[in-house]
Formats: sequence, structure tokens, C-alpha cells
Amino acid sequence: MVNFSKLQQEFHAYDEEREKLIKKSRDVLKLSKQVIYAVHRDEMKAAAELVKEIEKGKKELERIATHDAKMTYEGSYKIAIQEYVEAILYYEFVKSGKLPELKVLAEHFILGLADLPGELNRRAVFLAGKGDVESVKKIRDEVDAIYGELLKFDFRDNEIRRKVDAVKYELRKLEDLVLDLKLKGR
Repeated sequence: MVNFSKLQQEFHAYDEEREKLIKKSRDVLKLSKQVIYAVHRDEMKAAAELVKEIEKGKKELERIATHDAKMTYEGSYKIAIQEYVEAILYYEFVKSGKLPELKVLAEHFILGLADLPGELNRRAVFLAGKGDVESVKKIRDEVDAIYGELLKFDFRDNEIRRKVDAVKYELRKLEDLVLDLKLKGR
């Protein structure tokens, strides 16, 4: 005979953990935005402190997600992790000029990586305003390298394909910015 009570308990337990996951995902998402904003303002010390917080939040999020393998594909988790990836990559690129590997699912990493050029483009515009042409070129080269690597994949997921297409448009904007700076003699 079917044990409906046991089934109900399993669903209830999953729902309770899912609610915790959603709450912690919001925390990680908020911290991601704060890291990016601090980096945009060149407040690297504040950004470093926020990175410590976001790392703790991500660990807690992963701990909650171990309740059930399906949790890593919950929308709130997926978005929080891809925003985490974007924030950490942006912070590290501005700090060191390099993009680190991060311990997340490949799909989540690619989604976060594909969002990075938008932030890099904003930084390039800021730097162009300050007359830092070499840094703008370095950003353009990095976005070009990211796009070149992403083109080697055969993405079947529509969300990833759309984001990769967006990288192409960010690259085009950066190329236009560099050309404009050259034409103005900077």
C-alpha cells in the first residue's frame, strides 16, 4: 500500500529546504551586486570584504543545495550562482587582470562568464573617460578572447546561446569605443 504520509513528509522536507535555498540565494545575489558596484566605484578594499561575505554565502547555499540534487537546478540557485560567478570574475579581472576558475557547475560558470562583458564594457567606458586607452584595449582583448572561446562550444541551451550572442554585441561596442578613441587621437 502507498505510504502517502511518507510522500507528504518528503515533499514538505524538500519545500522547507527550498525556502531556505531561495532566501540564501537572495543574499548571494545582493552581495554579487554590491561587489560589482564597489568595483565600479574603484572601492577595491570594500569589494574585498564583500567577496569574503559572498564566499561564505555561497558555501551556505551549496550546503543547503546538498539536500537534494534537484536544488542545483532551482531557478533561484542558478541565478545566484551565475551572479556570483560574474561578480568574482569581475573583481578578479580588475584586481589582477586574470579570470580565475571557480568551483561551480560548468553551465552556471558559462552563464556568469557570458554576463561579465557587460560589466567590463561599463568599466571600459569609465576608463575611456579618464583617458586610460591601454586599459580599454585590454578589456576589449579580454572580451574578444572570451567570445572566441565561447564560440568553440556547441550550446544547445537557448539561455546560454542568447547570452553568448550578447557577448558579441558587447565586443562590438568595445571595438567601436577603441576605434573612437583612436580617431580622437588618444
